[in-house]
Amino acid sequence: MTRDYKSTVFLPRTDFPMRAGLPAKEPELLRRWAEQGLHDRLREQSAGREKFILHDGPPYANGNIHVGHAVNKILKDVVSRSQQMLGKDSVYVPGWDCHGLPIEWKIEEKYRAAGQDKDQVPILRFRAECRQFAQEWVDIQAEEFQRLGVLGDWSHPYMTMTFPAEATIVREIHKFLMNGGLYKGAKPVMWSVVEKTALAEAEVEYHDHTSTTVWVRFPVSAAATPELDDASVVIWTTTPWTLPGNRAIGYGPDMEYGVFKVAAVAEGSGARVGERLVVATALADDLAKTAGITEWRQLYTLPGARLADTRCAHPLHGQGYDFPVPLLPGDFVTADAGTGFVHIAPGHGEDDFDLGRKHGIQVPQTVDDDGTYYPHVPLFAGKRVYTPAGKPGDANGAVISAIAHAGGLLAKGKLVHSYPHSWRSKAPLIFRTTPQWFISMETNGLRQVALKAIDDTRWVPTQGRNRIASMIENRPDWCISRQRAWGVPIALFIDKKTGEPLKDQAVLDRIADTFQTEGSDAWFARDPQFFLGDAYAAADYDQVFDIVDVWFESGSTHSFVLEARPDLQWPASLYLEGSDQHRGWFHSSLLESCGTRGRAPYDAVLTHGFVLDEQGRKMSKSLKNVTAPQEVVDKYGADILRLWVVGSDYSEDLRIGPEILKFQADLYRRLRNTLRYLLGALADFSEEERIDVSEMPELERWVLHRLTELDETVRQGIHDYDFHSLFTALHNFCAVDLSAFYFDVRKDSLYCDRPDSVRRRSVRTVLDQLFSCLTAWLAPVLCFTTEEAWLSRHGGDGPVPSVHLRTFVDIPREWSAPGLAEKWEVVRDVRRVVTGALELERANKRIGSSLQSAPVVTVTPELHAALEGVDLAEVAITSAIRVVDGPVPDGAFTLEDVPGVGVIPEPAAGDKCERCWRVLPEVGTDAAHPTLCHRCADAVEHMPEAAE
Repeated sequence: MTRDYKSTVFLPRTDFPMRAGLPAKEPELLRRWAEQGLHDRLREQSAGREKFILHDGPPYANGNIHVGHAVNKILKDVVSRSQQMLGKDSVYVPGWDCHGLPIEWKIEEKYRAAGQDKDQVPILRFRAECRQFAQEWVDIQAEEFQRLGVLGDWSHPYMTMTFPAEATIVREIHKFLMNGGLYKGAKPVMWSVVEKTALAEAEVEYHDHTSTTVWVRFPVSAAATPELDDASVVIWTTTPWTLPGNRAIGYGPDMEYGVFKVAAVAEGSGARVGERLVVATALADDLAKTAGITEWRQLYTLPGARLADTRCAHPLHGQGYDFPVPLLPGDFVTADAGTGFVHIAPGHGEDDFDLGRKHGIQVPQTVDDDGTYYPHVPLFAGKRVYTPAGKPGDANGAVISAIAHAGGLLAKGKLVHSYPHSWRSKAPLIFRTTPQWFISMETNGLRQVALKAIDDTRWVPTQGRNRIASMIENRPDWCISRQRAWGVPIALFIDKKTGEPLKDQAVLDRIADTFQTEGSDAWFARDPQFFLGDAYAAADYDQVFDIVDVWFESGSTHSFVLEARPDLQWPASLYLEGSDQHRGWFHSSLLESCGTRGRAPYDAVLTHGFVLDEQGRKMSKSLKNVTAPQEVVDKYGADILRLWVVGSDYSEDLRIGPEILKFQADLYRRLRNTLRYLLGALADFSEEERIDVSEMPELERWVLHRLTELDETVRQGIHDYDFHSLFTALHNFCAVDLSAFYFDVRKDSLYCDRPDSVRRRSVRTVLDQLFSCLTAWLAPVLCFTTEEAWLSRHGGDGPVPSVHLRTFVDIPREWSAPGLAEKWEVVRDVRRVVTGALELERANKRIGSSLQSAPVVTVTPELHAALEGVDLAEVAITSAIRVVDGPVPDGAFTLEDVPGVGVIPEPAAGDKCERCWRVLPEVGTDAAHPTLCHRCADAVEHMPEAAE
């Protein structure tokens, strides 16, 4: 009778499923972490270790998270977890921006929809609604971030709207007041007529915009040189609505100008035969074509310097604009476009403002907060630059019509160009000179202090340093005031007589202390006399109600988070945000900290790119190409999203879409199957089975050597924040070195060797080390899957109830064997030639399994020496192999990249072992087990009772 030997084969056993079921499994693990207090246990376990503090850049609490949020938070989590597993105390405290325009805008939308004016709502009621709105979204976003596997102190996050935070923010404002860095001044700022507030550069985005352009005559009224008598200077502008604010004309002192007399014009031209026009000679032909001038003659050529002291009349002279318009030299005037003359409206442009101030020209106030001309503006009072919806108003048309009626319009047209828009309302902005609060870049040497701090900071990638440095080098003073309702007020008092802010530390402390207990609402609720105390009379002071820029708030988070919490430290080890934050949070934090503490609040800054669709397009609802993280998590699980983040080169823009996610799911399956194989092969592994490295075969010692190399790669990748390369190395190790090679080779030993054999014990010992290393190395990325694998093997009641309570394995130095690695590179090359030959045999249906083959392998003497001690049949998974020296014979299978190796397949001699399937002559020679080879017969005779 034949015996069934299937039960004697040591097949893998594990409850770790092949199908992950992450969408259902991950929430269970989240609940487990919450119940065991994983974050708090990590803090207790890490007490006294070197700290690593990644300070969270606060997102706005105003909507569900998008895939950009997911990238940012997952990267932060991978960084924080990996530093923790390096053996540090890595504390991550999540935070939120709760003030400012994004949230206020949402509440305003509600009132607008109801036909109500937000400005008529009592301010404390309005602020309470903003606070409630923000808190609701903090709670929602916190849950969404945690669903991504982000581990942090979610029980104690920071929010800019908490009373202690608001108190600290106002204290930071007061520091600038007291050190002289804060001042009030009138400067041009980017202004939103829709939101009725100044905007910071970081709140501005640029879109194509179609502007009406005009070429306008300014008649010369007082010529500095006779060549300009009876002539008109021609200006070109893309903002006709600014012409009522014109007070000068800029010219290039080093440019060449010409006086041209018009001789003939085309039908419909705005030019007049006989008139004299002054224009830059380099732009004369373009102007003639635009204005329909078919013939003109250049009377004079003048260097720009000859235009000095010339005055013109405003084109609306006699209609309320009866002031001289001087020609002023401006180094910003170019011959790139237009006429070579720039109309100067000091109230509506930075260059205009600076040039006007230099020459003592008063800034006219022409446009109100809401984008309408003030009542005192002649001809145009009440006209709108833009409507409340951000659409073009009637100002441009009214101004152009009036100038045309007065005879000043030479030509008009359209221009599509990049133009600043509010990132919130999407409405075009205007430049508007208004009184605002500024932090000086020069007082206390802030610019130079910031530049030095940039040099002292580590930037990843390195080009981030140059980017932010160029911004700091050229940036104007920081406008920190906003004309809004929701936020921390710039809580100061202004002396009505002197116009100077009150610098009394006792008053400032009283303000901050009150904010600490009552919040910044107290500034609006309490009588100002309360803050002033007995030393000053409220009637003598104006209370400042401007709201501080939210970038100042978020730039101050280091003060009320890093410095205030005993579990953290200042400065932060790392700030990590998208590359746009060079002009945002990195920038404002740098200036705030340098202005009050003399250095940056961070030691290093890491930036990542933005998320695009699979075709490299921006995501938009209209294109239907938006990938929502919630949908990915519900379909695939958060670990797939985390895998995508680290699998992408996030130093550039990332791409995502259905096909990319399917690819990531395939990568994940390979990694999961690696863990599953290890778990199955390690069933019932015990310490008694472990074997010393010195007793192991070469192949096992080669695997341990690879672990030393990977350990170095992992640690270097974490240091460099290069998780893309780190993950690629781990994936390739699992897919190529393990699954396609080591597991394949050693499957026979695991299944068929005696349990007490040195080879099988060596394999299982190495697999145990592989499981230990891989679960730790992959834990920061696949936080759910590695936890599931860890619990599958060790349960949750052991000394280490979570994989995340571990640190990386300390790899023994003696495992490193570079010489052995070189040898096995040769072995694997020869193996590739053998397996290539057998694949061809299988394709031609001459064999079914490689075990049916016993090829002859011809190698050079040098290669033969490298194969010394290696059972090539075992490595190539054949029943036998004969290795011979000599030249490659004709007809042998070869590979170009492995010279000197030739393979001639031959059938294996003997019968097939019923247990291991190798074909060997010895099968049939054992009377007790006639269908087995000697190795299998011996294994069956020494089977443990449990396996029988």
